[in-house]
Amino acid sequence: MNVLVLNVGSSSLKFQLVRTDQERLTDNTDEKLARGTIERLGGEAVVTLRAGDGPTQTTTATLRDHRAAVEWLIAWLVSGESGVALGGRAEIDAVGHRVVHGGERFTRSVRIDDAVLRGIEETIDLAPLHNPANLRGIRAAIAVLGSGVPQVAVFDTAFHQTLPAHAYLYAIPYQLYRRYRVRRYGFHGTSHRYVAHRWRQLTGTARDATRLVTLHLGNGCSACAIQNGDSIDTSMGFTPLEGLVMGTRSGDVDPTILDYVGGKEGLTLGEAEALLNKQSGLLGISGLTNDMRELLAEEREHRDRRASLAIDIFCYRVRKYVGAYLAAMGGADAIVFAGGIGENAPEIRARICAGLEWMGLAVDPARNDALAGGREGAFHAEGSRLAAWVIPTDEELLIARDTYRAVSGAPARF
Repeated sequence: MNVLVLNVGSSSLKFQLVRTDQERLTDNTDEKLARGTIERLGGEAVVTLRAGDGPTQTTTATLRDHRAAVEWLIAWLVSGESGVALGGRAEIDAVGHRVVHGGERFTRSVRIDDAVLRGIEETIDLAPLHNPANLRGIRAAIAVLGSGVPQVAVFDTAFHQTLPAHAYLYAIPYQLYRRYRVRRYGFHGTSHRYVAHRWRQLTGTARDATRLVTLHLGNGCSACAIQNGDSIDTSMGFTPLEGLVMGTRSGDVDPTILDYVGGKEGLTLGEAEALLNKQSGLLGISGLTNDMRELLAEEREHRDRRASLAIDIFCYRVRKYVGAYLAAMGGADAIVFAGGIGENAPEIRARICAGLEWMGLAVDPARNDALAGGREGAFHAEGSRLAAWVIPTDEELLIARDTYRAVSGAPARF
C-alpha cells in the first residue's frame, strides 16, 4: 500500500510517501519513496523534495493555499521528473494525516468520515493553532484525490488516553474538568509510541512486559512513562507548555508567575503566556539561542556561564522526570532517547544519565559517543541493571503504518 503522509501547519506542509504492508511492517522494511516540505504557503512557496535516497531538490512555486500545495505535490509525485515509482495518482492508496489534538474522543487512529471531521472541529478550542490547519490539510487531500481514497487521522494525544485519572487530573475543582475537560492530554504520542515499539522489536520484548521511560528531546521536549505498552504518565499537560525545559518553552512554572510578571511588565495574560511559550526555555535562560548545538559550542569555546546554566537546568529537569517515572513504575527496563537532541547530542545524554547510578544505570562513554546522526543502539555498559538506548523517532512512518492498519483492518494495537 502506498500511503501519503501529510503533516500540515498554518503555512506549511510536510510529507512522506511510504510503501508498507503487513510483511514490510513486521520486518521493518517499509519503503520511503519520497519526502519533503512546502513552506511559506500563500505566496512564493519554498519546496524541498527528495525521491527515495536521491539528492535533495529545492525549488519555488506560487501556491496560494493548502489545496494548491497538495495539488502541486501530487502532480510532482506522479511526474516522470520526480523519480518516484508511481504510475499515476490512482497508485496513492491512502492518506494519513497528523492531527495534533483528539481530546478525549479519539483514543486511536481512525478513518476519516463526516463524524470524525466534526470531532476534530469540536477540539479546535483545545488546539486553536494546530487543528484548523490539520483540517485544511484533510479537506485539501479529499478535494484533490477524491472521496474514494481513504483518509486516516493519527492523533498526537491518542497514545496518552490510557493515563489513569490520578495522572491526568489536576488538583483543581473537579467541576472544571467536567465542564471544560481541563486535564493532562500529553503530546508527542506518535513519537513515544514509535520508539517504544521499535525498542520492543530490537530487544524481543513483549508489549505487556514493557516498562520504559521514553524521552523526546528536540525544540519541543516531553517524557513518557510506558508500562505494559501503555502510556501511564507524560510530562506535557493540557498544552505542550508543561513539563520539561524546551527550546523556547519554560516547562513547569508556578502559574502565579503569569499574573505577577504581567503586572510588573504591563503584559496582558496572552502576552505573558506568549513569553512562556516563545521567549523562555533554553533561549530565555541563555539569552543566546534555543539551539542546543550552539549552546554546547558556547560553553565549550567561550565558557559562557549562561549557556552552561541553560544546559544544566535542561538536564536537571529531564533527570528529575526520569526519576519520578522510575518511582511511579517501580523501575524500568530502559530509558530511550529520541528527537533532535536525544538522537544527536551524546554529551547531553551523558549529563542526563549522570546521577542515575542509584537505579543501576552505567553508561559506556564510547558507545554513547558513537550514537549520533540517525544511528540507533544501546549505550549502557556491560552489567548495567538499567538499559539506555537511542532510537531515532519516525513519526511519519508510524502514521503510514497506522493508516495501513485502519484501511486494511489489520490489528491496531502494537
